[in-house]
Amino acid sequence: MTQQVESPFLMEKGWHEELRQEFEKPYMEDLQNFLKIEYEEGKTIYPSQENIFTAFSKTPFDDVKVVIIGQDPYHNPGQAHGLSFSVPEGVKTPPSLRNIYKELKEDLQIPIPSHGSLLSWAKQGVLLLNATLTVRKNEPKSHYDKGWEKFTDAVLQRLVEKKRGIVFLLWGRSAKEKCEHIASEDVHILTAPHPSPFSAYTGFMGCKHFSKTNELLEKEGKSPISWEL
Repeated sequence: MTQQVESPFLMEKGWHEELRQEFEKPYMEDLQNFLKIEYEEGKTIYPSQENIFTAFSKTPFDDVKVVIIGQDPYHNPGQAHGLSFSVPEGVKTPPSLRNIYKELKEDLQIPIPSHGSLLSWAKQGVLLLNATLTVRKNEPKSHYDKGWEKFTDAVLQRLVEKKRGIVFLLWGRSAKEKCEHIASEDVHILTAPHPSPFSAYTGFMGCKHFSKTNELLEKEGKSPISWEL
C-alpha cells in the first residue's frame, strides 16, 4: 500500500508537484501504515487503490475552477470511484445525488441524467473532493482521524494560495467546517444545506448554486461549467 499512496502516477503532475512535500510528513507515514494494516487484515476498502486519487488525476491543478466538498467515499459496494457525490455509470444514483440533479433541473432546466457519474464535471475543472479519501466497506467514517483530513486541508490551502477566482460549493455543516479557515478575498464561497433527503428541503433546493457558479466564473473571465451530463 505504501507504494500506491506515494506513487506520483496516481496524480496529475501539477498536483504531485504541489503536494509532494505532504507525502513526506509524519502524518502521511502514519496513514500509510494504517492503510497497510487494513489491507493486510483483509478489510475491503473503497474506492479501489487505483481510484483513491481519481479527483487529482481527472482535474489537473491548473484547471481547477470549482471545488465541491464531500465527506467520505460511499461505503457500499460498487459506488465509490474517487469523486465526491459521484458513482460509476451503471450504478444506481444515490439519494443525495438525485437531489443535486433535481436542483440542477430547477436551476438550469437540465434534464435529470440517467446515470450518476460526474466525470464530465471533473474534466471541466470541478474538483470533486472528499474530506477523507478511503473508507471501510459498510462502515461510514471508519477512516476519519487517520490523516486524510490533514491531507485534504493541505489541498485546499494550496488552491487558496495559488489560484484566484475559484468557487467553493459547501453543502452541509461538515463541508462548511472543513473550509472555515479559508479567509481569502480571491475565492468565492457558496453555502447551502446538504443535499441529503434529510436536509435538502431546508435550503439546498432552490440555492441555484449551478447558475451562480457560472456567473461568478464568467465575472472572473473563466469559461462556465457545462453542467449537463
